[in-house]
Amino acid sequence: QVQLVESGGGLVQPGGSLRLSCLTSGFALDMYAVGWFRQVAGKEREAVSCLNSYRGSPYYAAFVKGRFTISRDNAKNAVYLQMNSLKPEDTALYTCVALPRPCTDREGTVHVTESDYWGQGTQVTVSS
Repeated sequence: QVQLVESGGGLVQPGGSLRLSCLTSGFALDMYAVGWFRQVAGKEREAVSCLNSYRGSPYYAAFVKGRFTISRDNAKNAVYLQMNSLKPEDTALYTCVALPRPCTDREGTVHVTESDYWGQGTQVTVSS
């Protein structure tokens, strides 16, 4: 049974940091690209970051470049998102996803489908 379980969300003040974790099971993580998406109620889900199964530059959305860092530990079946310098507009439900294809197409767009492997999400709230 495929499972992705996120943790590490919570309430943090602006300028603070959080480290999200996504523990996976039921599939060979090393064969998948992994990414983080976020969604605010009433808005579309948006890609935050993505990391391919092979070595290469990670994808970061423009609004998190320089602040967030994605990483993976295949031996631990885990994916991480280090989030620094958090802003109130980073408040969202953060969800990890595993993709059986590269993160981006030739145009640099991250494409996902509901049949990809998704977690349930962890809430991040940035507020003073």
